[in-house]
Amino acid sequence: MNTNQLEQYLKENREKLMVEIGSGNYHAPPIRGKEIPKNNGKKRLLGIPTVIDRMLQQATARVLMNHYEFLFSEYSYGFRPLHNQHQAVGKSLNYINSGYQYIAEIDLKGFFDEVDHCILLQILYRKIKCKDTMRLIRRWLRAPILIEGKLVKRRKGVPQGSPISPLLSNIMLHELDTYMESKGLRFVRYADDFSIYCKSKQEARKQGNDIYLFLKNKLKLPINKQKSGIRRPKDFSILGYSFVPTYEKGIKGKYQLVVESNRWKTFRQKLKELTRKTSPVSFDQRIHELKQAYSGWINYFKYASIHGKLKTLDGWLRNRIRYCIWTDWKKPERKRKNLIRLGVNHDDAYAWSRSRKGGWAIAQSPIMGTTITIDRLIKRGYQPMLDHYIQIHPNYKNSIFHSV
Repeated sequence: MNTNQLEQYLKENREKLMVEIGSGNYHAPPIRGKEIPKNNGKKRLLGIPTVIDRMLQQATARVLMNHYEFLFSEYSYGFRPLHNQHQAVGKSLNYINSGYQYIAEIDLKGFFDEVDHCILLQILYRKIKCKDTMRLIRRWLRAPILIEGKLVKRRKGVPQGSPISPLLSNIMLHELDTYMESKGLRFVRYADDFSIYCKSKQEARKQGNDIYLFLKNKLKLPINKQKSGIRRPKDFSILGYSFVPTYEKGIKGKYQLVVESNRWKTFRQKLKELTRKTSPVSFDQRIHELKQAYSGWINYFKYASIHGKLKTLDGWLRNRIRYCIWTDWKKPERKRKNLIRLGVNHDDAYAWSRSRKGGWAIAQSPIMGTTITIDRLIKRGYQPMLDHYIQIHPNYKNSIFHSV
């Protein structure tokens, strides 16, 4: 069923659906498996429920949230109202700049695929006494997944892609939050990513081992030992942000935020794909897609120190745009006429239009830089990434993320 068909379906079948749920005869249909790429090159399996199940799960999650939200830890930032990734990153920076610079980073191995159904249902039953709701949740957890035309049974895991899975994961890991708070630990958790901040390596190792045993024995959640360990700020990253020492006079042992190197790499690759000369799109469409791509990226990383790198990347991107324009002109005679129209004298226009240099070399040459200028690009809708960065966060130097 398409989402557009749901309203009409409910008008015709609402009573029948309510009777099935109330009588216990409602059975969750299989969920559709869909693999999406991860930043590390691997793939993540999503489980997408049917339209009706998504509606029911969203309704259930809204009710359950009222019973759990006020219980959750203030250091849990994922999938919660009035909480976000920037707050998690800011808290992490605050801990580090307060002297807690030995970080126990613990990576849960395939958390959403490893959640024990029995433990989760036991935790839910402490607060949810409604049999119909518990029955629904259990059937959603046990619904088989359709992968490449084959149904696969599920006896553990919470399917990523369902509206209720973020809340269920927070309810499960609230047990971990409660345990860490009882020990007086300084921690930050965003969904299944969490880290503990200590003042010494010995303390970080001790607390990390203790949490490892709690996860293993109490919640039955495995840990990825290769990605877990004791980190120093320079070797640590959280939600795409990394840390580097500040170099201001009189300030030692303090850090500021930068963007993780692999995030720069994927961002540059995205811009490169959008400025391929062979892409059959108009100039205006290309500029629109670029603005969508970099505005979202910069909005997320606006608290990092990215001024210098953005300035360099801007120059590279403008040359990529000029390369596309030069390619779009195609024939030498059209190139000559366009160069003359842009103010180049006839002799130079003829010489450059017949040049044997490659398009990328010409895009970086003075002839394109002085004709396809920044001002002309801006008039056509282009906005330098650095301008967008300054515009959305003009008081960056005074922000709590930059302060030490």
